[in-house]
Amino acid sequence: MSSHNKDSSANSSPRRIKRIMIANRGEIALRIIRAARDLGIETVALYSDADQFSLHVKLADYSVRLAGNTPLETYLNVPVLIQALKDSKADAVHPGYGFLSESADFAEAVTAAGAKFIGPSAASMRKMGDKIEAKKLMKSHKVQCVPGSENPLKDVEDLRRHVKEVGFPMILKASAGGGGRGMRVVRTENDLAESFAACTREAASYFGNPAVFCERYIENPRHIEVQVLFDEHGNGVHLFERDCSIQRRHQKLIEEAPSMFLNAEQRAEIGRRAVVAAKAAGYSSAGTIEFICESPEKIYFMEMNTRIQVEHTVSEEISDIDLVRWQILVASGETLAFKQEDIHLRGWSFEARINAEDPAKGFLPGPGRVNQVRFPAGPGIRVDSHLYAGYEIPQFYDSMVAKLIVWGPTREIAIERMLRALSEFEIDGVPTTSKFHEAVLRHPLFRAGTFNTGFIEQQAEYFKGVFGTVPEGCEDHASLLAALLAVEENRRPVDSGIGGSVAVKSERSLWRDRARLEATNRGGA
Repeated sequence: MSSHNKDSSANSSPRRIKRIMIANRGEIALRIIRAARDLGIETVALYSDADQFSLHVKLADYSVRLAGNTPLETYLNVPVLIQALKDSKADAVHPGYGFLSESADFAEAVTAAGAKFIGPSAASMRKMGDKIEAKKLMKSHKVQCVPGSENPLKDVEDLRRHVKEVGFPMILKASAGGGGRGMRVVRTENDLAESFAACTREAASYFGNPAVFCERYIENPRHIEVQVLFDEHGNGVHLFERDCSIQRRHQKLIEEAPSMFLNAEQRAEIGRRAVVAAKAAGYSSAGTIEFICESPEKIYFMEMNTRIQVEHTVSEEISDIDLVRWQILVASGETLAFKQEDIHLRGWSFEARINAEDPAKGFLPGPGRVNQVRFPAGPGIRVDSHLYAGYEIPQFYDSMVAKLIVWGPTREIAIERMLRALSEFEIDGVPTTSKFHEAVLRHPLFRAGTFNTGFIEQQAEYFKGVFGTVPEGCEDHASLLAALLAVEENRRPVDSGIGGSVAVKSERSLWRDRARLEATNRGGA
């Protein structure tokens, strides 16, 4: 990434943070290491047994082993992470995205251990983490929300009263939910009771909170989100919007910034709303306000993600601001070196999430050994990845293995640049979704910008024509394997000890002496 003029003025102030422990893995851990190194700050890599040969372990200044493989044993194990923090003598923790990045309890535990949590306060997380309370807060600040219930539904009769006001279709959502869990779309009166009972059960099972609410269900909307950045002194800006409508089962596949869906006036308005929303939560650090868009005139607040996001890269490319660097500076007490009027929209950017999955087999995950890697290069091309030749992709974590980011002065140039980059992209040894991304980018509706969140399902025949006949039931098979792995993780005991976790200087010989990890089950991800 090129140097950023908007970041230069912050270098004159003294830094309080000397060593950051990274409570994450993979490409985001590398991203944080590089931002910290640019600021002259030491880093501590955490690694599970499955991640012992991961690139972030090699590039960090120090490393701490977390005994075990599954997330519950390692990256989600708060007592183990706090012990690692103490052993490493780090004075700050960056959680990245996923895992414990939006855990208010973890943020408080880090603070109690005497370190700085690089992210928002626990209070801000709690305000925006409960969807019902977040909607109330937004309404009190005149940020438009999807019509629906303002409080948890008491029972089915309460739901029926709201249906009379809002109408069908209706969607039920878990108040503490996320990731597509705890949701039910209801289209008829006959389905109300069964859907309410099922959604309540799922909310209690997944999130430990049975509270659900209802909203009018918007068919095939655009999913548009706004990147915000606030310091701890009340100053905040937005870095324009991202269009994240290309999704499969609520999982984003391609993101772009800005969005063709909005004109300049609408862009300024959605950015203004996002800043109001973040300020209402008393927010600091980088965060994202997500909106669901029925039309450019009907844009509703959906939720806030109180962390850095996978797709933060496209916002960096169009604003020329290094978000992870500024997360660290904000946590160090710095004041933002720019105001909203200093930030100008520059060009267009796309991100393709490259997953180790086979699109021709229902996106079945395929962890395994990477025999060879060839990343694209050239003007406007960026790859964020922890892969290298000989690396063994573990079966225990998310299947995303790389992010391909392109920038161009126009959307058309950026699309062509992405197609060229995808044609050069090569990961030998495991299946990837790169050809699927090419197919999306070549679709005339995508090229025209006339798509929505239902695009992948609506164009199923097109994708079957590209990849051949998709074996019937493969998507269900992949889901079943993922569910079985999750159940197995919940059954396994969590070791409260850190298992010899004294921080040691990273051995550079790991790069030369890496050994192949044995894959025990290629079905899970």
